[in-house]
Amino acid sequence: MAASQLEIRIIPVTPLQQNCCLVWNKDTKDGLFIDPGGEVDRLLGAAKQFGVSIKKVLLTHGHIDHAGGAADVRDKTGCIIEGPHEADQWLLDGMEQQGATYGMPEARNVVPDVYFEDGDTIDICGLEFGINHCPGHSPGHVIFHHQQGLLAFVGDVLFQGSIGRTDLPGGNHQELLDSIVRNLWPLGDDMRFIPGHGPPSTFGQERKTNAFVADAILATS
Repeated sequence: MAASQLEIRIIPVTPLQQNCCLVWNKDTKDGLFIDPGGEVDRLLGAAKQFGVSIKKVLLTHGHIDHAGGAADVRDKTGCIIEGPHEADQWLLDGMEQQGATYGMPEARNVVPDVYFEDGDTIDICGLEFGINHCPGHSPGHVIFHHQQGLLAFVGDVLFQGSIGRTDLPGGNHQELLDSIVRNLWPLGDDMRFIPGHGPPSTFGQERKTNAFVADAILATS
C-alpha cells in the first residue's frame, strides 16, 4: 500500500494548540489518533464525520497537550494505546497534576498498552512506519517515519523554524540537537514532517533555514 492511501487531518487541540492527527486508510476506514491531547469529543466527532473507526492511539511523548486525552479515547472506543518510550511513563503518571497546572482538568493519567524502543516498527493504517527514540524535549520522545512515503510525525522534536522546548523537567538541549542530527536528518531532505505545533515542513527546509539546527548554525556551534 502506498502513502497516498492514507488520509490525514490535523486537528489542533487544547489551549496549547497541539496538532492531533487523525489518520485513516481510505479503503478500510480504519484509523487512529496521534497525540490526542484533549477535546476528545471533538476528535471523535471528526472521526465520525469521516466514517473512521478508531483502532489505536499513538503517543510521541508524555506531555499533557499530547497525551491528556488518550485514556478517554481508549475508554470511549475500546482502542489500544501505543507509545511512547517507557522513559516517559513518569510524565504519563502526572497527567492529572499537569492538568491542574495548565487548566486542563479533563486530562487523565494513562498507561500505554505498548511501549516503543528505538528501531521498532508500527503499523499505521496498513503502512509500516519506523520508530526512532529522540530524547531531549522529553526522555521518552519518539517519532514515526515512512521512508518510501516521505512522511514523518515528529511531535515536539522539530518545528518549522524552531525546535522543542528543553527547559521542562527531563529536557536536555544538547540531547535534542543530537536527536535531530542523528535520527531525523538521515531520513532525507525530502522527508515531509508534521510537528506537534504549527505548520508542516521538510527536513531539507529546516536544514537550510531553522535558526536552531540549520547546517550553517550547527557548523559554527
